[in-house]
Formats: sequence, C-alpha cells, structure tokens
Amino acid sequence: MTNQRKARIDTILAHRQANLTVVLENVHDPHNIAAVMRTCDAVGIQDIYVVNTKIGRQQLWSAKASSSAANWLTVHQYTDVATCIQAVKLLFDKVYTTHLSGNAVGLYNLNLTEKVALVFGNEHDGCSQTMIALADGNFIIPQVGIIKSLNISVACAVTLYEAYRQKNIAGHYNQPKLDPAYADALLQKWSIAKAEKRLLAKAQKKAHYQKK
Repeated sequence: MTNQRKARIDTILAHRQANLTVVLENVHDPHNIAAVMRTCDAVGIQDIYVVNTKIGRQQLWSAKASSSAANWLTVHQYTDVATCIQAVKLLFDKVYTTHLSGNAVGLYNLNLTEKVALVFGNEHDGCSQTMIALADGNFIIPQVGIIKSLNISVACAVTLYEAYRQKNIAGHYNQPKLDPAYADALLQKWSIAKAEKRLLAKAQKKAHYQKK
C-alpha cells in the first residue's frame, strides 16, 4: 500500500461514526439498498443492518448504484426483526422508524447526535408493526407536496445528511469515533482487498495476452 493510499484510508476511518447506523427492513430493490450504502459511506457510517423476513438474504448489491460502497461497509444481515433490534440496542441508545403516525415527530426535531439507529422499511409497506413496536419512536420527513412519500434511498439521504449536519456542528467529525482495534482491522481488510484486486487484474491481463 502506498503512503498516499494509507493516508486516505486513515482519513476515512477517522471520520467514521460509531454512534450512527441504518437499519433496512425488507427493502427488496438492490438498487435502493446500494444507493443507501453509498449515502452511508458518504456521511461516515461504517456498520449497517439489513433484516429480511420476507425475501431472504441479500447477497448482491448494485455496483453501479453504490459505486462499490458495499466494499467499504460492514453489513450485518438478519432474518428476524427482534434479533436484529436486540443486537442494535446493544450499541445504540435510540431506535427510530420512519413511520407516519400520530406520535411521529419531525426529522428536524430529532437529536441525531445521540447513539441513534434509523430504520427504513419496505418500499411499499414501510416498517412492520413488529419493528415499530420495538422502536423508541417514529419520525417523518416534512413535506408540502401532494405525494406524501419519498423513495427510500432519497428519504435515507435526506435523513442522514440532517444527521451529518447536527453531528458536524457538535464536532463529531473532529476526532475518531471507531474503536482503535476495529479501525485497524478495517485498515487491514481494505488493504488486503486492494492487493487481491491488483493480483486478479494482473492475472486477467496475462490470460488475455496468452489467448492472442
């Protein structure tokens, strides 16, 4: 690894936010999942949670939509909502679902500088009743249009950039938030992955010329 690349990775890791995560529940469109991953990487989220109780485990993401963001994130997959939230609550103090209800609060009224997990549900049905019951509250994104809904990847982007705004003002990006051992493990993982890609590219190039 070059010094320049290591410096870049060190900068990325220094901005990762251990107290913010996203939970996706039964999101079936790989492009939506990949787009969410891209936004998570952009605002410094490292760990995300994907729970599928209807469609099985998602193994493939859209590389085109995510710009390979999945390679830089740690994705925890579950097939049971309760088990997923139990794991999330070990690390985060608040779990909020995107759900239109009488007790829902506006996005800009949430304190996103806390240890927060933000849940985004299925494209058609939203969050399940089980997920809503396990959450600490619901929130909505203020809208004034006729159509009172946003695409999940757009809703996630709007929400995460509000979190970024609050956390940036609070100085959360000014010092590392990840556990040092975890950050070092990620550095090693990313370094190995880059080396493996380089070796694969060389092998493919060699095979190409051998065919000629």
